[in-house]
Amino acid sequence: MKILLVYPLYPDTFWSFKHALKLVSIKAAFPPLGALTVASMLPQEWEKRLVDMNVNTLTDNDIKWADYVFISAMVVQKDSAKEVIRRCNKLGVKIVAGGPLFTTESEHFSGVDHFILNEAELTLPPFLADLQAGRARRTYATELHPDITQTPVPMWSLISRNMKKYSSMNLQYSRGCPFNCEFCDITFLDGRVPRTKSKEQVLAEMNSLYESGWRGDLFFVDDNFIGNKKKLKEETLPAIIEWMENRKHPFTMLTEVSVNLADDEELMALMNKAGFNKVFVGIETPNEASLSECDKNQNISRDLIATVKTLQNRGFEVMAGFIVGFDQDPPSIFKTQISFIQKSGIVTAMVGLLNAPRGTRLHQRLKKENRLVSDSTGDNTDFSLNFVPRMKKETLIKGYKEILNTIYKPNNYYARVQTLLKEYKPKAKSWNLHSIRWNIQGLINSMWFMGFREPGRRHYWGLMASTLFRRPKSLPLFITLSIYGYHFRRVIQQCVNVPEGGVA
Repeated sequence: MKILLVYPLYPDTFWSFKHALKLVSIKAAFPPLGALTVASMLPQEWEKRLVDMNVNTLTDNDIKWADYVFISAMVVQKDSAKEVIRRCNKLGVKIVAGGPLFTTESEHFSGVDHFILNEAELTLPPFLADLQAGRARRTYATELHPDITQTPVPMWSLISRNMKKYSSMNLQYSRGCPFNCEFCDITFLDGRVPRTKSKEQVLAEMNSLYESGWRGDLFFVDDNFIGNKKKLKEETLPAIIEWMENRKHPFTMLTEVSVNLADDEELMALMNKAGFNKVFVGIETPNEASLSECDKNQNISRDLIATVKTLQNRGFEVMAGFIVGFDQDPPSIFKTQISFIQKSGIVTAMVGLLNAPRGTRLHQRLKKENRLVSDSTGDNTDFSLNFVPRMKKETLIKGYKEILNTIYKPNNYYARVQTLLKEYKPKAKSWNLHSIRWNIQGLINSMWFMGFREPGRRHYWGLMASTLFRRPKSLPLFITLSIYGYHFRRVIQQCVNVPEGGVA
């Protein structure tokens, strides 16, 4: 059996880092971990190939080679996935589809032969058994969540020739989140009880990447990495620390956490020692009424700016998500969000409009209130709303544009970089061959684009000089963040329809 695994195009959004990656000759941020893991679950004797359309072109010959095309996608990749399905149908090749997009919207894809929905550990084996027996059904689904201690190591050999085209590799340690934010589909997809892999599994995956030649960033793609703190402290992190020390720290790690990480000194210290130097947190909003509305209870009754500073002081660069469009948002929310972001020193501030994905409690509530107007696009930064907001829609969109245009103006952006460099006290080692390549090429290109071509040249050169003289060890971080700023401004110019240079 010949199997072609296809990962559709990821659109040009804040999350793609497309323009930043171009400056360092990298094609995509991360490889398709789900497809690589599914590949390891398929019969060993089957012949497998992978085409990540973000790195390579999918040709008709690729499709015609296969007996089955397996496609996995997120909601934001819907348009590309539909095009892949259309091409497979035209060429007469059968399609097997899974992942979040198809789990939530399978009824929209008539051209798919078989749906493997929910988590593949439970739904893929019965499909394979039925396929072998010649009685495969169209849909395999479950409401159960599997024990992931049996999940295999991803088949990295499928991207061995393309590893250098990615900025980071990825690893999943756990699934599920103990919190239940109204707008989030994680509890629908993965449940509220965090399920974790064993320390042996984590080390096996790290070892597989190491033996494949990878040196550089490693993204733990967990819904909430600290969902089971006890196991992290007692088993997982000590094992990672020992493994990293024995191999002279080949990886620099980042992950997603809830803000209560800042309350646990022991856990922060262990994560630092293991090699974590960057975390993404869901701040969402500084407006407590809106936090209460969406049940973001872990963020309530705390000084969120102080929380961010604590994480920065303990060695974590904080990236964060923000949302506007809650029912409880006052007219002043746009200026409040801008002020919070600037004071916090959160450079990578991903601000989006509230959307209601299928499966979320928000979607259910808005449906009862007859406020839903469409399905979510999966991209909360594309200015689309799939529901009727309490605030006047025109006011909400105008305020959202104001936030983006303000926080990513060069003077405001570099002011946040400066704040971060003052607060950030890195603990984890961050130098390796991959980062050296990134920083040399990034320095050259950043000096050309941000130092000569782009608006904000004065701010760029001023902060570079200050960093060189006062914090020379922070120069690599400054280079990276200046490149990210270039990406964000390019996306804003495209999405907000601002003329070239209009966010200067």
